Amino acid sequence: MSYNFAFRQRVFSMADALSVVPAAVLRNLSDKLYEKRKNAALEVEGIVKQLAMAGDHDKITAVINLLTNEYTYSPQANHRKGGLIGLAAATVGLTSEAAQHLDQIVPPVLNSFADQDSRVRYYACEALYNIAKVVRGDFIVFFNQIFDALCKLSADSDANVQSAAHLLDRLVKDIVTESDQFSIEEFIPLLRERMNVLNPYVRQFLVGWITVLDSVPDIDMLGFLPDFLDGVCPSLFNMLSDSSHEIRQQADSALSEFLQEIKNSPSVDYGRMAEILVQRAASPDEFTRLTAITWINEFVKLGGDQLVPHYADILGAILPCISDKEDKIRVVAIETNEELRGIQAAPGEGFDVGAILSVARRHLSSEWEATRIEALHWISTLLNRHREGVLSFLSDVFETLLKALSDPSDEVVLLVLEVHARIAEDEKHFNQLIVYLVQNFREDNSLLEKRGALIVRRLCVLLDAERVYRKLSTILQREPELDFASVMVQALNLILLTSSELANLRNLLKKTLFDAAAKDLFLSLYASWCHSPMAIISLCLLAQTYHHASTVIQALVEEDINVKFLVQLDKLIHLLETPTFAYLRLQLLEPGRYIWLLKALYGLLMLLPQQSVAFKILRTRLKTVPPYSFSGEQFKRLSPGKTFTEVNHVGGSQIAEDGDADTRNVRNGINFVSLLKDFARVQDQHRSLSKKQSQIRCSSSSSKDIERPEEANRALAAPDTNRPPSRTSSRRIPGQLQL
Repeated sequence: MSYNFAFRQRVFSMADALSVVPAAVLRNLSDKLYEKRKNAALEVEGIVKQLAMAGDHDKITAVINLLTNEYTYSPQANHRKGGLIGLAAATVGLTSEAAQHLDQIVPPVLNSFADQDSRVRYYACEALYNIAKVVRGDFIVFFNQIFDALCKLSADSDANVQSAAHLLDRLVKDIVTESDQFSIEEFIPLLRERMNVLNPYVRQFLVGWITVLDSVPDIDMLGFLPDFLDGVCPSLFNMLSDSSHEIRQQADSALSEFLQEIKNSPSVDYGRMAEILVQRAASPDEFTRLTAITWINEFVKLGGDQLVPHYADILGAILPCISDKEDKIRVVAIETNEELRGIQAAPGEGFDVGAILSVARRHLSSEWEATRIEALHWISTLLNRHREGVLSFLSDVFETLLKALSDPSDEVVLLVLEVHARIAEDEKHFNQLIVYLVQNFREDNSLLEKRGALIVRRLCVLLDAERVYRKLSTILQREPELDFASVMVQALNLILLTSSELANLRNLLKKTLFDAAAKDLFLSLYASWCHSPMAIISLCLLAQTYHHASTVIQALVEEDINVKFLVQLDKLIHLLETPTFAYLRLQLLEPGRYIWLLKALYGLLMLLPQQSVAFKILRTRLKTVPPYSFSGEQFKRLSPGKTFTEVNHVGGSQIAEDGDADTRNVRNGINFVSLLKDFARVQDQHRSLSKKQSQIRCSSSSSKDIERPEEANRALAAPDTNRPPSRTSSRRIPGQLQL
């Protein structure tokens, strides 16, 4: 029933239309010639105008339905063209009364935008343009559908259609900017939905709309700015890297306008936009990175408390840009970093110490030195302002900070040491630092070789040299890996003897025989220095315990005099000629008073190969010792069984050396005999280890050597069955023993 009713309605409607529109007009409306269609449209315009004046809207509806059903939806292209031009003409004829018929007129025109025939699409643009000029603001109710159609037509394959769509687009923009019925809230989702289109023409179209709407005073675009900048889909920032120069310029211009508005606006949602900008700062496109970091820079200056919860994300975006290959980006990033670090915020205000510390720790592994340096500056800043907070997360960063000590950059290593020193201000973390440091030296030999001196010297400056050396000695005294302990002690001893940072420590050790603090330090170092004979001898020469130095030299056995020992001895001989041992060389002016020093030096000379440079240097030095202050009798009086006190006054020269202390076993609280036993015990451990290692090497090499002769014997013993017997095989070879 309903179908029959609709059919009768359509028949009656068509009959009404045919009664007012001449057949000739309808025929010309579908003609292939444009002029005939145009003239027919003018006839339709006049007819509709007359009907409108008469108030006969039923017949107007019938005419529109006729144009729609019989023409715009016709399978014939010329009919569709005529229908479109006819609908536009009918709208012009209606003038002010067109609004009530827009529901009939506009949908078939919009439907024609998707027509396969480009000329039909062109005429659809033209028709909608003429309709829009008539109805103006009433047109807004169809805005979403029109915007969608224009978005598609902006990328049309036909240049003429694109041109017509641009004209229509400008008119629609004018209507929107004039209208008070336009809803920005309804439009934004539509705009955002289409911003993932990659076509450059569509992008250009979208940027144009954003710019136009932003220019309307009554439309607050700032409130919707995050929707444009949303990192989920390509947006204005994506357009900055577009291959089209024009699109890049348009996007940049739009963003610049927005940024200026942000600066002038009293209320902006900085936090939400900051999250999006952080993502854009990592873009592979330089222009996009520069724009994003510039925005972040302004946000840091303007955002205030709003950005406190986002500091970690912002820092994560800034640190890589500090090392950017583009100068402009680096400059802005460095400025932004300083601005951010200058802002002081408390954890109670949303400042997340752990999150920022995590970002800094992550960037300590950056391939760029400048980024690693700034990450360390941030850790240092956090330690200054939020020490307790940083220490609560120490387990998360300590391992990374230790690894950073192997950094190829000296500047980075020095900054890492400063951070470590600030962490180690209390005893607990100081002990932890030194223990971890020794552990890293043990696990990474190259770290000790390349960075050992730098690390130890800097820590001595930052944490007090005596405190550092005492702790290192305590740890090495219990070190189970004897070879590492020996190497470590040799390194520490060399640093002690050569570094300007340890001059005060050397001066203190020189007072060992008459100062309680110096004696305590000497004994502390002695316990671990026992791992190296040359280190002990050096320590004794530095502490002026010359008799004990001579005793240690006499206690050396054959196994101790190896290549490593001679290399260390060579270094010591050269060091004796440096300013560090100037006092020792001056004491040689009084050999009668410092006989044990002379004996110790002669002992070292006897250990050196005569053809070595070190032998010649030391022999030359000893030749310069003046002979007038002692006689050979003094050496005789020092023969076994005689104490040093027996020759306390010889030839008017008082002998006030430490030899008498050794012979009485204890002087100034130092039991040298006990120390010598400790040295011998530790060296026995080293010799035992060396023998075991030699046995392992020998057994390994001998097993290989044994296998080869056996194989050779088997090869010789095995007869070669493939070769005929030799007639000379049974003959006796001259000189060969036959069994």
